[in-house]
Amino acid sequence: MNQSIIFTDQLFIEKSRVKFIAQQQGVNINCFVSFGVIGQLCGQQAVNQLNAADAFEQCRFDLEEKAEELIEQELFNDDGDIVL
Repeated sequence: MNQSIIFTDQLFIEKSRVKFIAQQQGVNINCFVSFGVIGQLCGQQAVNQLNAADAFEQCRFDLEEKAEELIEQELFNDDGDIVL
């Protein structure tokens, strides 16, 4: 992993997605992943607000790696966020 991009331990469970935070050169970058994407990566069929944190943790490394690739490619959305 690129040491200039650091992921915090913070998770925010939203209506249909999880927000996690990356930091690059002291700037926070919001990263979002839908429950559907988490379910696909973790092999779970029904990810929801109740089990999203546990499911996220099961595949955290893969999700952070994908977010890091998008950050390095500067594929931010119009709000400056990364969406997986």
